[in-house]
This record gives sequence, structure tokens and C-alpha cells, in this order.
Amino acid sequence: MIEQIVTPVSHDLGQFQVRRAIPSRERTMVGPFIFVDQFGPAQLDLGAGMDVRPHPHINLATVTWLFEGAIDHRDSLGSYATIRPGQVNLMTAGRGIVHSERSPQDERQKGARLYGMQTWLALPDGREEIDPAFEAVSNLPVIEDGGARAIVIMGELWGRRAQTTAHADTIYAEIGLAPGARLPIDAEAEERAVMLVGGEASIGDVPLGLYELTILQPGAVMTLWSETGGRIMLLGGEAFATKRHVWWNFVSSDRERIDQAKQDWRAGRFPLVPGDSEEFIPIPDGAPKTVSYP
Repeated sequence: MIEQIVTPVSHDLGQFQVRRAIPSRERTMVGPFIFVDQFGPAQLDLGAGMDVRPHPHINLATVTWLFEGAIDHRDSLGSYATIRPGQVNLMTAGRGIVHSERSPQDERQKGARLYGMQTWLALPDGREEIDPAFEAVSNLPVIEDGGARAIVIMGELWGRRAQTTAHADTIYAEIGLAPGARLPIDAEAEERAVMLVGGEASIGDVPLGLYELTILQPGAVMTLWSETGGRIMLLGGEAFATKRHVWWNFVSSDRERIDQAKQDWRAGRFPLVPGDSEEFIPIPDGAPKTVSYP
């Protein structure tokens, strides 16, 4: 019933930790998800905040989902949005986009909280070079049943579909379980995984380890349940037949496309971010950290 359990690699960023489950040696993707990062919970010092300077992406979509706190998003399309719990931010890089993510000033003044998920989804064959786009969606379907509460972030689950754009068949949901609650997990997606991000829960007869990515066998009908209450992320979707390459912030099915993106960023050919163009993350020399958190 359980295909694989992936223990994330933790990165200590001083006042908070980022835990990266995929890509890893054990697993590179779950459905279209090619990056799964969980960060926090953390209480930052007064005046401090998260500052991810402008940096580029290609051939992927980023999804930001918060449990606590707020993040200001700006991108080279001129988009500006403050991400808060209950709202999903989807940024489609396509042929190329630049963005920054920073703690809002009001959060810094009271002591910023950070707790949430940052995931990347590879774009499917034939759609990797689509136009870049950004959307913030807050009117998401909520399903409640006997102590279980699920927010459908992307795709369709339990007969409810989110309005969030999905470039490939995708499922993504936050599930809250009260003590004693149970919830069956749809078996329709080709690939599925769950991550316990708070409290306690089990899938079938397997207890979930905190922040571990538990990958479910395809087609297996399973029940998620909790004795004392828990928060769980469910993610997955269609399996990709074509390999994806990852270097720094670039994802593509074509290595040469990544090489071109490297040259374009070095040469300043990516567009600037309005309102946040005074600094940027330089391209790394040698082997990079795949995501840069300055």
C-alpha cells in the first residue's frame, strides 16, 4: 500500500528551516511535482523577515501555500500580491519569468511568522514554453465531513474542483483531521503522496512521520486518520513519461534549454521585476543549491 517513504533534507536558514523532500536520490517526481519544500513553523525576530531576491525560472510553475504568515510576491509581469493562508499563488514560468518573495513590512514590525509549502510543478511536454502567467486564487473548495476538513488547492478531489489553473492532471490539497477523524483518499491519480506537516496521523496502518513524504501505491484505496488531530498535505497527479532536468532554478526536458537560460541570466536578458529591481540572485558558480534562500 505504501510505495516509498522519503525523508526530507533540512536546510537551516538561521531563523527557520526548509525541508526538501523531492527531488532526492530516492525519488525525483510525484505526478507533476518536481520540488516539494516545507518551511517553518518559525517566529522571526522583530524587524526580520524572509528576503528571496529576484531570480529566474523556466518551464515550470511554482505554487505557494501558507499555513501562517504572509509573503509579498512580485514578478516581471508586474504582478504584486500578498500571499496569506487560504490563498494559493500559482506562478507559471513558461518561457521565462523573474520573481521575488519577501516578508511584508507589517509582518516584520510585529515579528514575522513563516509556516507553509513551496512546490514546483514541471510543465508537460508541448507546454513548457507557454507564456508566463500569475494568479492568486482564494475561493477554493472546502469539504467537511465528520471532523475532516479538506481544502482543494489544485485539481479535483472528492467531486470538487479548484479554479486554480492546472497545466497537467494534478491533485493538491490541505487536509485537517480532528481527533478521531477519518478520510478516504481518492485512488484515481496516477501518482499520490501525503506529508504530515503538523500533529499526528496515519495512512492505513502506517503512522506518518512528521515532514516525511509518503508515496502511495497507484490505485490503492486508503484511509487517512488521526487519533489526536493532524494537518496533512496530499499531492500528485499524472506521471510524466519524459525526464525533466533541474539546474538551480531552471527545469526543462531539454538540457540545452537550461544552458540557454543560464546564458540569458548572466547576460541580463531576463526582464526586471517592477518595484524590486535593485538587486538579484547571481547565477551560482559550479554546482548550485537548487533553490537559493539568501
